[in-house]
Amino acid sequence: MSGSLVLLHLAGAVALLLWATRMVRTGVERAYGDVLRHKLRETMRNPLMAVLTGGALSIALQSSTAVTLLVASFAGSGIVGGMAGQLAVRGAEVGSALVVKILTFDLSLLVPICIAGGTAMFMATERRAWRQFGRILVGIGLMLLSLELVGQASEPLRDSQLLPVIVEYFSGDLVTAFLLAGLVTWLFHSSIAAVLLLVTLAGRGFIPPELGIAMVLGVNLGSSVIAPVLTRGSPAAVRVVPVGNLLMRGLGSVVMLALFLAFRPSPALLGSSAADQIVNAHIAFNVIILLAGIPVARLVYWASQKIVALGQPAEAKQLSIADVTALDPTALDQPSVALANATREVVGVCEIVELMLRNIMELYEDADRERIDALAALDDQVDRKHAAIKLYLARITTQQMTEWEATRLQELLGACVKLEQVGDIIVRNMLVHVRKKLERGLTFTPEGWRELSNLHKQVLANARLAFNVLVSRDAETARQLVREKDRLRDAEKETSRLHFERLREGTAKSVETSSLHLDTIRDLKQINSLLASMAYPVLEEHGLLSHTRLKAV
Repeated sequence: MSGSLVLLHLAGAVALLLWATRMVRTGVERAYGDVLRHKLRETMRNPLMAVLTGGALSIALQSSTAVTLLVASFAGSGIVGGMAGQLAVRGAEVGSALVVKILTFDLSLLVPICIAGGTAMFMATERRAWRQFGRILVGIGLMLLSLELVGQASEPLRDSQLLPVIVEYFSGDLVTAFLLAGLVTWLFHSSIAAVLLLVTLAGRGFIPPELGIAMVLGVNLGSSVIAPVLTRGSPAAVRVVPVGNLLMRGLGSVVMLALFLAFRPSPALLGSSAADQIVNAHIAFNVIILLAGIPVARLVYWASQKIVALGQPAEAKQLSIADVTALDPTALDQPSVALANATREVVGVCEIVELMLRNIMELYEDADRERIDALAALDDQVDRKHAAIKLYLARITTQQMTEWEATRLQELLGACVKLEQVGDIIVRNMLVHVRKKLERGLTFTPEGWRELSNLHKQVLANARLAFNVLVSRDAETARQLVREKDRLRDAEKETSRLHFERLREGTAKSVETSSLHLDTIRDLKQINSLLASMAYPVLEEHGLLSHTRLKAV
């Protein structure tokens, strides 16, 4: 086989590995993302639990970067402190390393089981949770399959005359190998995929242990850069945790490389085979960074704040809070352009409403006056944008407007009105419940809170579907949204039934919070109905919407 074909097969195997890793992560986020976020918030006040939960989340999401971004968003919202966030990220890095260790075992038997079982589960049901679990199984199967393909694709390299020369060069220049591994990891956006590739090649005898260890340190450097780059445009409070991770893990990898070059310890201390030595070096490094990070957490947090502040001049701070609008008045005589501008602005309203909807349940659990006022201020933004969009749509020139453009104008106007109504329900109804719960010191039963959280999770997922429909106008997504509306109606009935059962049993907390519980169910159902109705124009356009739901008599 020619060298170009070998590289082509190897590139395909690596691409499958990256795709499978992403498939598992997105499946977990869609099925269990809200539950995992809730668990993380619950444990962030305890340093030890923050570390353990960060590790568990990293194993579930197959990505320490995803956990870093999640914790950073919590820190930016004031839900967690920066130091606790950094400890959670430290645990996530260890969890990510343990994932690599698990995947290095011989799990080839799981490939057909995961792919066949996951596919059957995905195709056999319309339930979101089961379909996403099937997606996770298929992703795991493809990940294991990709590792086998990497090994098979690299086998012809044994006869290569160029490979030994390249390996010998990098073995004599570990600093360059370290930087190259960091660059590749940044391009992959996955330390798990990068380390697994190194382990697979080392297991085939292509990479010596010393070179592999140096490149693993480079993988940790590259991984620590990803989150700071992805959050570079975020508010300062969000950027502190990723920058702290860069200070600990990035600088730690440089220090460890210097120590490795200075003392040249025997790789045999880390295992009997090259693959084991590389994996164990990855785990050992992240455990050392975790242990070293505990006593210096306060110092790292202070340094992270100073570094972020240096990159946030006063002018930039003023610009970051400016009310930018897409409603360009010069485009009013061009309906297609003006409607595109209005769509962009409505999408901005969608993002604010999603933020309000996501945060309201957090306030039910842990409220304070400052965060309540901040949520109420978001509704003021929605009202201002709603008024501006209505006025802009009313001023668009209608003489040159096509029938489709006229329909789209009404669709955007209707969506904007519904979004404003959702914001009002959150602030005028649900936020009132939050204040009442806070003032009276009420607490839901564990069963009642779990039911409300699950109902809220469904509404939030449907909101995202509705926003996608508004932009993509995809008929299948619109149909899915309406189906989810029916499922939520059934869930709402079941939740109410279970609540009344607890009332009949005389559960004290259920009696105290009964009105709050039922009112919250009503509000969530009403929000879901408003959002689901955003799918009707698309369904009607495709002839998928009947004029009445009454049965013919």
